[in-house]
Amino acid sequence: CRLKAAGGASKRKKDAAAAGKPKRPPSAFFVFMSEFRQQYNAENPNNKSVANVSKAAGEKWRAMSDEEKAPYVEKAEQKKKDYEKTKATFDNKVTLGSWCMFFQL
Repeated sequence: CRLKAAGGASKRKKDAAAAGKPKRPPSAFFVFMSEFRQQYNAENPNNKSVANVSKAAGEKWRAMSDEEKAPYVEKAEQKKKDYEKTKATFDNKVTLGSWCMFFQL
């Protein structure tokens, strides 16, 4: 009896992503992180550690007030709305495609 190689599920995930499935939208923190990363790297050009950037971003995010976080929350909500529209379109295409294959139209 042979054991199956590990990673079968990850291959399925890659296949779904390769099929044009839209990526999930980033949270407000990750929207903030993308801007913060650019700023941090400009201020610290010799830093090669991702951990340092992440740690500094986390500390700054926790220190921010809700008013300071609001623009990032709004951007994240807009990205979520865009994602939901894109996902609905993708789901409709996938559903229609599976029905066409089922009936062989």
